[in-house]
Amino acid sequence: MMSGAPAIGRCLAASVFGFVSINVSVHAQKTDDYPVKPIRMIVPFPAGGTADTLARMTGQKLTERWRQQVVVDNRPGAGGNIGADVLAKSSPDGYTLMMGTIALAISAGLYSKLPFDVYKDFSPVTLVASVPMILVVHPSVPARSVKELIALAKSRPGQLTFSSAGNGTPSHLAGEMFRTMTGTDMVHVPYKGGAPAVIDLLGGQVSLMLDNSLSVPGHIKARKLRALGVSTTSRSRVLPDVPTISEAGVSQYEFSSWFGVFAPANTPKSIISKAHREISQIVWMQDVQEKLRSQGAEPVGNTPEEFARIFKADMERLAKLSKEVGARVD
Repeated sequence: MMSGAPAIGRCLAASVFGFVSINVSVHAQKTDDYPVKPIRMIVPFPAGGTADTLARMTGQKLTERWRQQVVVDNRPGAGGNIGADVLAKSSPDGYTLMMGTIALAISAGLYSKLPFDVYKDFSPVTLVASVPMILVVHPSVPARSVKELIALAKSRPGQLTFSSAGNGTPSHLAGEMFRTMTGTDMVHVPYKGGAPAVIDLLGGQVSLMLDNSLSVPGHIKARKLRALGVSTTSRSRVLPDVPTISEAGVSQYEFSSWFGVFAPANTPKSIISKAHREISQIVWMQDVQEKLRSQGAEPVGNTPEEFARIFKADMERLAKLSKEVGARVD
């Protein structure tokens, strides 16, 4: 009996290792063949918005390249958190992705309770596009530069108002960052979405706004709004004559709204790598670049590691800002 034990052990070991190797082989085959069925692309915002537009454009190109249908699934609500929760609870097999935005990074410091862990439940795939915010004022505001606006705000404390798409949204935090960095006293007026915020700005009900460059260039060209500055470190291709807010007098001011693809945490690295490779190649197609840049967005297509660093840095930076300005959703 004793002498047979080693032989039995060797047989068991062989069986176990054989089972493991078969599983590894099958798993490798599954990820190598990815995708073999349709993919769902969650958009945590309503149809017709920027995230939806980018998801559909990317999804159409992926469908052509992979010969598997990419279906856009709009799951709006709670500042993007309903859709994010769907992704967080999806199987990490690469068949559910999400076109996320900077709103996901904001959520980490904005909400006291979330049904998911922003730091642990998502795998960044690639940043698709970065979009500058544009500081615009109603024509009735007697300021034609950032410096003049700051001087005006300081001469009229509490009288100038800035609109946003809602508490804790990029337009809100970009406005709060401008207010705190310039030491001005301006009143925040939140709306239920970017469209009504812009409508009231056009009507003169509010004084100014920092909105993304995909929404306001048409109004600027029609002279219904006056652009004073852009929020990024370099000027916008759409509005090359408009200085950056930093060069216009608010040193080191920088705020970019971004759109990027996420997968659930624990998605196999091979699938993340393949999705990144395909999507980044799509981002750098000439027709895609032209479409993005014509709307004021800058194509990115960076690596998962680079996107993860940006995501983490924004979570920490914007959580600090939310705390400083008292932006909180309980």
